[in-house]
Amino acid sequence: MDTKSLSELSRSLVDVAMGRKPADVVIRGGRWVCVQSGEILPGISVAIFGERIAFVGQDASHIIGPDTRVIEAEGRHIVPGLLDGHMHVESGMITVGEFVRAVAPRGTTGMFIDPHEIANVFGLDGVRLMADEAAIQPIHVWVQVPSCVPSAPGLETPGAAIGPEEVAEALSWPGIIGLGEMMNFPGVFNSDEKMHLEMAETRAAGKVIGGHYASLDLGKPFHGYVAGGPEDDHEGTRLEDALARARQGMKVMMRLGSAWHDVASQVRAVTEEGLDPRHFLLVTDDSHSGTLVHDGHMDRVVRHAIEQGLEPITAIQMATLNTAEHFGLAGDIGQIAPGRYADLLLVGELESFAAEMVFARGRLIAEDGELLVDIPDFVYPPEVKSSVRLGKELRAEDFSVDVSKDGVFTVNVIGVIENQAPTQHLKMEMKAVDGTIAVDIKQDLAKVALVERHQATGEVQVGFVHGFGFDRPCAIASTVAHDSHHMIVVGTNETDMALAANRLAEVGGGQIVIREGKTVALVELPIAGLMSEERAEIVAEKAERVLDAFKECGCNLNNANMQLSLLALVVIPDLRISDKGLVDVNRFEVIPVVEGGD
Repeated sequence: MDTKSLSELSRSLVDVAMGRKPADVVIRGGRWVCVQSGEILPGISVAIFGERIAFVGQDASHIIGPDTRVIEAEGRHIVPGLLDGHMHVESGMITVGEFVRAVAPRGTTGMFIDPHEIANVFGLDGVRLMADEAAIQPIHVWVQVPSCVPSAPGLETPGAAIGPEEVAEALSWPGIIGLGEMMNFPGVFNSDEKMHLEMAETRAAGKVIGGHYASLDLGKPFHGYVAGGPEDDHEGTRLEDALARARQGMKVMMRLGSAWHDVASQVRAVTEEGLDPRHFLLVTDDSHSGTLVHDGHMDRVVRHAIEQGLEPITAIQMATLNTAEHFGLAGDIGQIAPGRYADLLLVGELESFAAEMVFARGRLIAEDGELLVDIPDFVYPPEVKSSVRLGKELRAEDFSVDVSKDGVFTVNVIGVIENQAPTQHLKMEMKAVDGTIAVDIKQDLAKVALVERHQATGEVQVGFVHGFGFDRPCAIASTVAHDSHHMIVVGTNETDMALAANRLAEVGGGQIVIREGKTVALVELPIAGLMSEERAEIVAEKAERVLDAFKECGCNLNNANMQLSLLALVVIPDLRISDKGLVDVNRFEVIPVVEGGD
């Protein structure tokens, strides 16, 4: 593989373009999806030398030598490689390399990853591991420094912490592209010194500040947040969110992940309101391994965006050039043009977008969905595989909700909203018998517990959740619990909840479903309690079994394990649970589970 810089290679690229030197590869007779001009041009040839493009034009005959590989496009579209501008590898429950193995054959040639999940467990050491693995991949993987570890200081306890000094150190590493999503939005609009120092370090390094404004309030707090400096946002869910962000100079990241379906509502800002589409990006944010293996990655998002009424070239711009320009990388990626990396796809019909051939850095890396190159081995050290420490064996009584007297009480309940990250803050009436409030299947009320797993304190916080639809005794536990990644447990039976928690501790983390005392589904995630060492398709199969087991418990939510994983995310309204208790995110304070229950 040619590893020369563009400056070192420029004379050779000129020589190829002029016909003084033959190209390594020529793709000819294709339809050039020219995202930089908004055109689709027929009868085009693309010449590749080393890792980069040397020539794009109608006649490349002067560039073809005896050893040049000539590929006939036969009228297929030549499309820039797809870029995911905001995502978390850990959400796939697989390593960086396995994520690449899953998505590269589908046309993803560049990813911008924010490893704040592993950072909440192992701090900067975890980020470094991810950055080191990213650096050896056959496609481009840039890393953002996590900005909020913990995501909400004082309201949760992570396994590690990152501050301005750590941000400054990481920004100097190769492959670090900017600051990860600034989730502590109240910290920004309340002028918290730590948050603003992290953003100042990023500006000083000339890199991008990622945003995350997860509130529906578009008044003063929103304006204060934008004034603080975040340059993009993926948390919009409504048309008005997209309009406000674009008008205030932010890049609108519209996400279609496994559980977050926010493109359809926000793309109307372009299709109906006529806003300039060049300020909109398509991203995934969180993709389950099953989604990657069975449905796709950025190709899936592009198809979906086209279905919502976007012109195909506009949707492709949102997944290529718009992203590259946002991160200051349009000189290298995001378009098919001389000097850029030869990251390109051969695609038949754009509406049914499917990559038939995938080139990355000048190499044909996949064809007809099959990866043609090796993914380098990367070994995670033993110390990252022992992160689940409960401090004691849990029992059923650890999951009880006790009150001082019997009667009917008002209970603060987390309400799940299908396919969206925000929750509802519900107030429901529940009855206490013998000093304990039990679950109420008829009202779709299950228990939710947060089990501390970083410091082995033995602490368990218990509350109630509505919306999972469980209709029989069961329990589900996960060490994927954004963002502090303690252990989250939901269930209708306290004995099963204890069994689930203890079993996950035994295997080093993962997701598990227990029904009537028996394990019916388990995916082991020993790396930080977040990622598997197995192949993506194996993890997908195990994770699909977990989803099937959710349904067997009565739950019909789409990607219910994603919804479960966010119940502890104390930076997205309205109500969450942390190791400190039940958190009202709108007020950023801990509130009682039971009102008047003391």
